[in-house]
Amino acid sequence: MGDQCCQAKVCELSKLRKEQAKVLWIVLLINAVMFVVELGAGIQANSLSLTGDSLDMLGDALAYGSSLYVINKSVRAQAGAAFFKGLMMFGSAIAVFSQASYQLFTGSSPAATMMGMVGVIALLANLLCLFLLTRHRNDNLNMSSVWLCSRNDIIANTSVLGAAALVFLLHSSLPDLAVGLLLTVVFAKSAGKVLSQSWREMQQVG
Repeated sequence: MGDQCCQAKVCELSKLRKEQAKVLWIVLLINAVMFVVELGAGIQANSLSLTGDSLDMLGDALAYGSSLYVINKSVRAQAGAAFFKGLMMFGSAIAVFSQASYQLFTGSSPAATMMGMVGVIALLANLLCLFLLTRHRNDNLNMSSVWLCSRNDIIANTSVLGAAALVFLLHSSLPDLAVGLLLTVVFAKSAGKVLSQSWREMQQVG
């Protein structure tokens, strides 16, 4: 009876990991495609918020890739992957802040229409990712951290759309700069949370 129970648990865990892997592959591909789209649009539109969001997409794609790599590995390996995601978030914060400083110095103005169009596409893509990941958000630290990445994307996308509307109405680049700096704060705070959680878990299992 005990052996049957253990075998059932092993089968259930294996099924869960397969479901997690399938979801991670889907959201990885979505984020990889959107990174290319947003980066190109951000450069063409001269938009800090779009470029910053594209870096977030790239970071998420790499994070999902690391999550796939450790999905069948130990708790320590999964905590290490979460730590890597935290570092990626922090790197995104630094990159966006650097571009904000450059854009403030040059005083260039973004193209609001392109910002809005691409922002809507990115929001829809990330809503799909969040929907797919929500079911697995409490499975473990690995899946919890990728869900947090996806939630941050929704915040970023909404901010980009708000910036696009204000740039269009005010004919000023300041809203785009403000959103870029807001994204810096969001990335940094999330990075701190993920880094501290993963570090504690690595210490506990070490």
